[in-house]
Amino acid sequence: MRFLVLFICGLAGHAAAWEFTPGLPCRLTHDTNEVAVELTYDPTQPLYTITLTRSAPWPKADVFALEFTGSAPITISTGRHQMSPDRTALTVTDRGFGNVLDGLQFNDVATALSGDKSIAIPLDGAAKPVSLFRRCEVAAGA
Repeated sequence: MRFLVLFICGLAGHAAAWEFTPGLPCRLTHDTNEVAVELTYDPTQPLYTITLTRSAPWPKADVFALEFTGSAPITISTGRHQMSPDRTALTVTDRGFGNVLDGLQFNDVATALSGDKSIAIPLDGAAKPVSLFRRCEVAAGA
């Protein structure tokens, strides 16, 4: 019984680790209790996306920002974000993501900001998967 209680408690506080998945597109994913984060990169385009998905709708806002805090702080903002029809997924697409990747790899926390909503995303364990994601390329013969 004690094992079951420890197991359940461990799951309740557990956030999935940052995970890199090679392929076309390459993927970098991370889940917290509040948001699922997915970055993709298609080197054949080249095109990057970041999608932040919540269970509740994101507030409508003209600007979306990511604020990175830690050893290399930076704030990145855009008005070119897109919402899913139910507004639970917010996506930014661009041909360059250097600042986003630097923010994820070299900081402690990323805070997603949209309207009056802010969600802190811990970056513990992100550095290595981000490094792998940066090296995404088309496989030979593809």
